[in-house]
Amino acid sequence: MSTIDSTLQGTTAVAAMFARTRSQGRSAFLPYFPIGYPSYQESLEAIEAMSKTGVDGFEIGIPFSDPLADGPVIQAATQIALENGTTVQTCLDAVKTLRDRGVDQPMLLMGYLNPILAYGEEAFVKAVVEAGADGLIVPDLPPEEGASLSALCREYGLALVFFLAPTSNPARIALVAQQASGFIYVVPLTGVTGARSELPEDLTEFVNRLRQQVNGVPLVMGFGISKPEHARLVGSLVDGFIVGSALVRAGRDGTDAVRQLSQSLRDALNTSG
Repeated sequence: MSTIDSTLQGTTAVAAMFARTRSQGRSAFLPYFPIGYPSYQESLEAIEAMSKTGVDGFEIGIPFSDPLADGPVIQAATQIALENGTTVQTCLDAVKTLRDRGVDQPMLLMGYLNPILAYGEEAFVKAVVEAGADGLIVPDLPPEEGASLSALCREYGLALVFFLAPTSNPARIALVAQQASGFIYVVPLTGVTGARSELPEDLTEFVNRLRQQVNGVPLVMGFGISKPEHARLVGSLVDGFIVGSALVRAGRDGTDAVRQLSQSLRDALNTSG
């Protein structure tokens, strides 16, 4: 039986997610999956299947023609999604459908800035709330230019996630800590997304350095996490982690392959201590 309070939305739902996983002594697992890949229906089936494996939240991908932060696996998948006719509206409709199907975990829409501006910032934020999503992750929105969207998200109670990387200087870290709501997306390496065999050796030092500067804002790590052993390692360091490319690659083999990988990653947290 789900312990998620489905009446919560936005930053309160995200905060409740972290409170729940913290009380269980583990990190939150938030899988990424793009709408429209391999097809619209299959993307919904994959997300619905993962929701039943005990994941804690979702990063729902809005396909975009120039996904500069994404590696080759997600680039190829989102290109297929675009060719399938997936639009921003399709993704908003998908969130509504997933809510209707009983997916009650927090959902954050991950998309790039141009489609949001084309939709209209306030109209988009309102539509996100109406669809039942809880926040936004916008990889190409630097915090220095995020005041407008940040103010709208605060007004409508949505989380807005910004990024920090090993190259982030103290001023950038302070600005992100001030502007981010929900959590901060920690990039453990430079470059684009993609599953990797090994994670950087200096992760602990990097995370500890951030902890001292972000005033308790939860840290969620993505980029390169692909295996249960990665989930265990990262789960001991940060408040949550995102897996994208590995799950999208599994999507080529069908919903059951996605479900199995999601289950193995979630099960790894039961032994993370």
